[in-house]
Amino acid sequence: MFAKDNTTTTSAQDFPIVYDRAEHNISRKELSDNALKVLYRLNKGGYDAYLVGGGVRDILLGEHPKDFDIATNATPEQIKKLFRNCRLIGRRFRLAHIVFGRDIIEVATFRGHHDSAEEKQTKAHSKQSEHGMLLRDNIYGSIDEDAERRDFTINALYYSIKDFKVYDFANGVSDINDKVIRLIGDPETRYREDPVRMLRAVRFATKLDMQIEKNTEAPIRELSSLMANIPAARMFEEYLKLFLGGKAQVNFHRLADYDLLQYFFPHISQSVKTEPNGNAVKFVDRVLFNTDKRINEGKRVTPAFLLAAVIWYKLEQSYSALMANSDIAFQDAFFAAMNEIMGEQQRCIAIPKRFQQPMKDIWFLQQKLMRREGARAFKVLEHPRFRAGYDFLLLRGEIEGGELAELATWWTNFQEAPADTQQQMVKSFKGSRTTRRRSPRKRKNTGSPS
Repeated sequence: MFAKDNTTTTSAQDFPIVYDRAEHNISRKELSDNALKVLYRLNKGGYDAYLVGGGVRDILLGEHPKDFDIATNATPEQIKKLFRNCRLIGRRFRLAHIVFGRDIIEVATFRGHHDSAEEKQTKAHSKQSEHGMLLRDNIYGSIDEDAERRDFTINALYYSIKDFKVYDFANGVSDINDKVIRLIGDPETRYREDPVRMLRAVRFATKLDMQIEKNTEAPIRELSSLMANIPAARMFEEYLKLFLGGKAQVNFHRLADYDLLQYFFPHISQSVKTEPNGNAVKFVDRVLFNTDKRINEGKRVTPAFLLAAVIWYKLEQSYSALMANSDIAFQDAFFAAMNEIMGEQQRCIAIPKRFQQPMKDIWFLQQKLMRREGARAFKVLEHPRFRAGYDFLLLRGEIEGGELAELATWWTNFQEAPADTQQQMVKSFKGSRTTRRRSPRKRKNTGSPS
C-alpha cells in the first residue's frame, strides 16, 4: 500500500512521517467537490487546511469515504467570515458546518493541550467533570497538538491539497497496515476524557476488520460505567453508527462482552447475561442479522424496527403480567407497560418521536394480526405499517414456532391469495372457531296469578 518501510521504531521527534504523492493512493478525484471547495478557499484565505481522520484513513484502505472532515488553523469565527453558508455549532466542541444543500462539510480548528498558555489565560474555554470527562474543549493549538488530541492513531492522518502529501503524526499508517486500533496517549485518561471512545474502538474494529490493541482494550470493562454519564441524545447518535452500518450483529455481541450494551438496551442486556439462549436474545440476534443483510444489499432499513425488537420481549412480559394479576383489558395493559418501558429506554438513548410511533404500531399490530375473523383481516392488511408488523411476526414465528409460526404462515398465504380465496380463508377461519355462546337469560318470574 505504501512505499515507505514503516516497521522500525519511530521516536517522537521523527513525527510527522511524510508520504509524498508517489507513496500513497490519495487523489483529489477521491474527494467530494464540496470538500475541495472548502480546502481551496481556506488555503486562499491564508490558512492551513487538511483533510483529516476517517476520510484519509478510508481512502488509504481503498474505501470510498462518506464523510470529509477538515482541520484548519482558522478559528470558527474566521471560518464563518470566509463562508456565507457556514453555521457554528456545539458548545462542548465548537465546530463549523459548511452547508451545501444536504451535504455538510465539518471543519474543526486545531485543538491544543489543556496546559497551554491559552488555557491558563482563560478557563472559560475548557471544563472537565469530576470523572475527567471533557465538558467543554475549545483550546486551540498547532497541527502537532491537534494530532496528539486525536483519539486513534489511524485518525491522526492529514492530507494537504497544497503539496498532495500525507502527514502521519502517530504511526497511523503502520497501524493501518497491521490492522490495529490503538489509542493515542494513556488509554484510561483518554477514555475518561470521552467515554464514547470505548464505543468508537469497538465500531472501528468491526467496521475495518481490525483488532483492538491490548493496552487500548484493557481498561474498557473496568471503565464501562463511565458511559452512564453520556447524554441520551448522544447515545442515540452512537446507536445509529453501531447498528445501522452493516455490522449490527457483531457490534451487539462485542458491546455485551465489554459490558457496554446495558447503556444502550438495559432489558435485553440483562437477558444476554441470564438467558443467552433464550427466545428474546435469539429474536434480537435474528433481527440484527437481517438488518445487516439488508444494509449490505443496499436496501433501506428503519431504526424503529430494531428498536422495537430489542424491547419487545420485555414489553410482552410486562403487559402479560399486568393482565394476569388484575382484571384489565389488553389495550390498557399494553399502553401502561409501554409507557413504563419506553420511559426507561429513553433514559438510555433518546429515541426521536419520528421513530417512536412506528415502534408502537409494530407492537400493537402483533395483537391485531391474531384477529382474522370477518373484515378484521382486510382492515389489518390495509394498515400503513402492516408490512413492518408482518415481518416482525414472521421473525417471531421463526424463533418461537408453534402457533406463532402457523399464524405467520396464514398471513403469508393470505397476502398472496386472490380476492376470492382470501374471502374463503376468512370464512373458513371464522367457521372453524369454537365460540362460547352467551347463556340465555332466564325470564324473571313475575308471579302471575294462575
